[in-house]
Amino acid sequence: AAQAYPHECCGLLIGKEEEGVRIVEVVRAAANQRTDSLHNRYLIDPEEIRDVEKDLRGSDSQIVGFFHSHPDVAARPSKFDLDHAWPWYSYLIVSVVQGTPQEMLCWRMKDDRSAFEREEIRIMSESGQKVI
Repeated sequence: AAQAYPHECCGLLIGKEEEGVRIVEVVRAAANQRTDSLHNRYLIDPEEIRDVEKDLRGSDSQIVGFFHSHPDVAARPSKFDLDHAWPWYSYLIVSVVQGTPQEMLCWRMKDDRSAFEREEIRIMSESGQKVI
């Protein structure tokens, strides 16, 4: 997110869901395909998403969400985010202020697409110890 500043970065969250809990095992950056409004919009190439889904077939992993940054604004979904998100997926947003990441929050759209609800983030070590 800091490297992409003042533009939005974006990518995929790959992992699995166990008993309603998302476990992100891989954070995969994607190129922002927007040609306009790079400071407040992102677009992941649909073919890249399709290719990742194809590569994950037969494994225990799947795309569980997406991430992007918000340069110089809070890590809260915008109206644009709400209009373009899909239910079920997690959306991790990182606020980057003057090039420095400040806040990281995760959101999931309600099934009726009316709003996002905040999801808890727990960062665990490989041994299963809570880091944050």
